[in-house]
Amino acid sequence: MHELSVVFEVVKAVEQIALDNHITEVDTIVLQIGEISSMIPRYIEECFPAAIDGTFLEKTKLRIEIITATGLCRECDQVFKIVENEGVCPDCHTRNWELLSGKEFMIKEIVIAEN
Repeated sequence: MHELSVVFEVVKAVEQIALDNHITEVDTIVLQIGEISSMIPRYIEECFPAAIDGTFLEKTKLRIEIITATGLCRECDQVFKIVENEGVCPDCHTRNWELLSGKEFMIKEIVIAEN
């Protein structure tokens, strides 16, 4: 489960951003995870409490947004949902496509707590 080490790195990055910006409390961390990323959202959620334990982020919530995997067909230029269509272009039925989105893993937003 490599998610644990990744979540610790996310927490470390958020702590540094908060420190650099004199932020003392973070309400929510929003992550974007691609649908075909190597990160499993459920594991990220399970690891999060351990990663924030003992930090000033202990009360911080985690929100995950899933980015749909999309591809551009190299045969007919159709943009389509890769997972939904099982990797096959729904228009020309080929598997010759270029990945447009779906492998992302990023911190989208750090929501500051209202005091």
